[in-house]
Amino acid sequence: MKHSEANDSEFVALLTEHQSSLRYYVASLLPGDSAAADVAQQANATIWKKRDDFELGTNFKAWIFSIARYEVLNYRKKDSRDRLVFSEEMEDLIAAELPERAGDIDRKQEALKGCLQKLKPADRDLIQHRYFKGTPLAEYASEINRSVGSLKVTLHRIRNRLLHCVESKLATRKALES
Repeated sequence: MKHSEANDSEFVALLTEHQSSLRYYVASLLPGDSAAADVAQQANATIWKKRDDFELGTNFKAWIFSIARYEVLNYRKKDSRDRLVFSEEMEDLIAAELPERAGDIDRKQEALKGCLQKLKPADRDLIQHRYFKGTPLAEYASEINRSVGSLKVTLHRIRNRLLHCVESKLATRKALES
């Protein structure tokens, strides 16, 4: 893929689309390691440097996952402290299985977006403030003249509804694919 503004734009769109899968993949290869976000960022830098090597029309996710895997291996070489280290056989198994699971994450995110749209506006606002804006519950409760306790109960109910909605959408999709 040669450098051009159009190709770079297309590449950025692909990379943006696969960011959550890439982060999930790196985190699963470095379970419980706080450096996973840094390694994912390093993988992004390497992916960008190697963008000319990518052939449009081939499997982008597999390509970035292979780069990310090498970044994880480089990180482990540099940081060989006493940690849980997977055998090469286990890493191969994870590397083979994760692209499929990353697709599951994408499908779950898509289902969740649809389910969030079905919520009542007040419930969607509560979710927005709590999880996307990071507003402390006490602050939001004060803002809308409700108690923190009632918001906790409402959040619990909304999360349950979202869970059932996502599971239903995934089951329906799976049935249609069968």
